[in-house]
Amino acid sequence: MGRERRPWAAAAAAAALLLVASCVAAAPLLQQHQRGRISGDAGGVLDDNPVGKLKVFVYEMPRKYNQMLLAKDSRCLHHMFAAEIFMHQFLLSSAVRTLDPEEADWFYTPVYTTCDLTPQGFPLPFRAPRIMRSAIKYVATTWPYWNRTEGADHFFLTPHDFGACFHYQEERAMVRGILPLLRRATLVQTFGQRNHVCLQEGSISIPPYANPHKMQAHLINPGTPRSIFVYFRGLFYDMGNDPEGGYYARGARASVWENFKDNPLFDISTEHPSTYYEDMQRAIFCLCPLGWAPWSPRLVEAVVFGCIPVIIADDIVLPFADAIPWEQISVFVAERDVPRLDSILTSIPLQDILRKQRLLAAASVKQALLFHQPARPGDAFDQILNGLARKLPHAKGVFLQPGEKVLDWDAGLESDLKPW
Repeated sequence: MGRERRPWAAAAAAAALLLVASCVAAAPLLQQHQRGRISGDAGGVLDDNPVGKLKVFVYEMPRKYNQMLLAKDSRCLHHMFAAEIFMHQFLLSSAVRTLDPEEADWFYTPVYTTCDLTPQGFPLPFRAPRIMRSAIKYVATTWPYWNRTEGADHFFLTPHDFGACFHYQEERAMVRGILPLLRRATLVQTFGQRNHVCLQEGSISIPPYANPHKMQAHLINPGTPRSIFVYFRGLFYDMGNDPEGGYYARGARASVWENFKDNPLFDISTEHPSTYYEDMQRAIFCLCPLGWAPWSPRLVEAVVFGCIPVIIADDIVLPFADAIPWEQISVFVAERDVPRLDSILTSIPLQDILRKQRLLAAASVKQALLFHQPARPGDAFDQILNGLARKLPHAKGVFLQPGEKVLDWDAGLESDLKPW
């Protein structure tokens, strides 16, 4: 099967050369309109300026909820959950911040629930419910604003694998459910999957953190041909956490390996080479399969490097889906169809590939997925603020009558109710 596809792969690489030349020629135009809408029917990234549309009050929290956690382990700044840290830093100097809570549209609690790392640097969510409950209790007993709405005008960043369900294994996350005290709040989270108990109505899906400076340092000559047809580096099995095999990634990654490890069109491996970012820029398609959760930083990396994302994650809710034309810059493959990946990708018309690549080349699309430091117009911070602004004004029903209670402080797993 693979040998029969070789001529197509060569043709695709040749076509990609022509595409790169056209993109280079169009570069001045892209720079002029990097915050404008993409030409054609793809729409574009919303470039609304959120300043003036909302006011955010940032709670002043004891350092144990944020700065002390970060000082204990600075690796928190570099993992894929770091958006909660950078969002805090951004808001402290943002023009939407207000020091008068009486005029605030939204209240933000800076608590770093992902800054609890294993020796290997992996965030563990097990203490997160206790940290979050403690932070909410502090806010509720120090200011009057939480109790007016029981959090309905508050937003929290919960960038764990399964958001505010606080676990990396889906079965256990679903059993735990969303932390009860957060069920009236707006959750800003990386996790998103339709019809899932860990996705709360009104949540704002955001991209995982991928270091913009690191990716910028690995940019290669835009004239480099895309000579790799399909690229992927990562785990296919997680025997440590899934010893029987098959539950990890719902079997989708295992299916990729078993079906295509010997296919010459597929450059796939568990190794993570030093040329990983450069290789993505030489690829036409980049596989973005689910892992423990539906999403991974590969989605951001693929877009930044102009590699067409092949999204394998049923019912995924993509970040800023009302702003980024995901359907037109990506390829979606159902998990059950992974064994047909080669025929699916080789049957895509060349003109469709070229169009997706042109849309991916828009600077505004890339910018919307990145948490820049310092922030830039139209970046992920702006997209979050726009998402919050679009939820205003708050409905009258969010404000409770004096003494009225909705949330149960004693609800949840016994282990989550312990003090922190």
